[in-house]
Amino acid sequence: MNRQYQSQLAVLKDGVSAGTHGLSQWSGRRVAITGGTSGLGLALVKELRSRGAEVAFIARHRDRVERVSAETRAHGIVGDVSKKDDIHPIALQIVGRLGGLDALVNNASSLGPVPLALLADTECEDFELALATNVLGPFRLSRALLGALAASARERGSAVVVNVTSDAAINAYAGWGAYGTRKAALAHLSRIWNEEMTAQGIHFVAVDPGDMDTPLHAVAVPDADPATLKRPEVSAGEIAGMIAGALFEREPCASSARESEAEAAVAR
Repeated sequence: MNRQYQSQLAVLKDGVSAGTHGLSQWSGRRVAITGGTSGLGLALVKELRSRGAEVAFIARHRDRVERVSAETRAHGIVGDVSKKDDIHPIALQIVGRLGGLDALVNNASSLGPVPLALLADTECEDFELALATNVLGPFRLSRALLGALAASARERGSAVVVNVTSDAAINAYAGWGAYGTRKAALAHLSRIWNEEMTAQGIHFVAVDPGDMDTPLHAVAVPDADPATLKRPEVSAGEIAGMIAGALFEREPCASSARESEAEAAVAR
């Protein structure tokens, strides 16, 4: 990990311990979340709405989207990020309903074959679907929303894209090949996006939220004891803090001062 990416990640992590940053700062901030009707995505929708953010979320099933939208008063969008033809309609609805975009959370996920299979037993179609959901999907949606994110960064000092990854991106677990491979690709994609977009004020970060008590984990590891797993609400609070660290610690004046200090530190 290079020094610039480390320093940016530290700023995001600092946001975790900075509280909710006050409802007044969150008011008018616009966040989009994929996979927003269950698990971590649902917890993020609720957490960010409770902080006062305007939230749009995307999920595949209309009945679930309508239910969560009614419960949270967030903007529900029906779509499948694994499908290329859905991406631009999703992006248009996000910007249209929110009036812009400050933060995108690419959270939608697919395990691949279930029960989990060894790579030698994984069908190519299952492997391809896993890549489409959590590599191609985030790439396409981030790309489609770059204009809105860049406009926000110019106006407000910063925008951020959070890509949800896993320790399976780093550690090799038998049976987790389709899942781990795409999470590793997503993590590296985040680093490259960050190198290319930081100059425009758009920051990309890959976040491993930990092993959580979610429907996805229950399908993957049905024998796991939920008491040993992290609550998704806890991870949602941490990720919201990271988003706050990116958005509120990078106000135009404060951002330029921090960048000058960072450049001086590097020079020393």
